[in-house]
Amino acid sequence: MKKTIRKKNALLWLLEPLLDDPRFVPRKLFSFDAAYLDGKLYVTVNDGEEPWSGLLVCTSRDHHAALVREFPQLTPHKVLGKWLHLSQTHPEFETVATEIVALALRRDRRMGVASSAPGVRR
Repeated sequence: MKKTIRKKNALLWLLEPLLDDPRFVPRKLFSFDAAYLDGKLYVTVNDGEEPWSGLLVCTSRDHHAALVREFPQLTPHKVLGKWLHLSQTHPEFETVATEIVALALRRDRRMGVASSAPGVRR
């Protein structure tokens, strides 16, 4: 069996502000690095190929309009339409992604979806 080496996700720096939060649990979610807070999935980051490159805001469709009003750079993800996407290729990616992670850290009520991931406390 041939072994492969996984490359480190170049967007992990976005999750660094969450590291000091005792209720932050990092997990892999397919090819994404996911951020769980208080047992809810808030954001994921991935530096893969489109449409899997960038930041996903884990939310319900009920909150799409409010989040897009605040961050017009967000669009419904082309495959996972229930979540909003910010492409890594967007010219404002770093600024907007940093602001969205800060919202997650503050537990913005428009973000976060229930999760049953193993090892994630509620």
